[in-house]
Amino acid sequence: MIVILLRLLIIAAFFYVVFKAVRYFLDPMRKLEHAHEKKEFHLLDEKRNVRKNFLLTYKGVLFDGEKYLGTTPDSFEVVSIIISIRDPDQLEGLTRMDFSRIEQEVQFVYPYAKIEWKSPIKEFIKSM
Repeated sequence: MIVILLRLLIIAAFFYVVFKAVRYFLDPMRKLEHAHEKKEFHLLDEKRNVRKNFLLTYKGVLFDGEKYLGTTPDSFEVVSIIISIRDPDQLEGLTRMDFSRIEQEVQFVYPYAKIEWKSPIKEFIKSM
């Protein structure tokens, strides 16, 4: 009886480890962190959930995006997005073209949205 119980315990432990491994590799936050470390572009967003902000990484810099719902001629869509930076010290080396690319990528996902930047990026873009 103990042998059967021990075997069941080993099988349960095996399935638990497999379950945790699959959950780890499919975790969207892990993908964002991986892209952040590799200094690649990645957008972590729940498109269907307007109340949840999105995270964006580009060239090793992490941005937050706040979405606001509004009306378009045909439907309700995200009409305004405010993007801010988590750590302004990381902005070193970014150019206006980088911010333009970020806007293009966000505009691709939310075509009706007007994108605004928070300080200090806002002042940098206005100085053009």
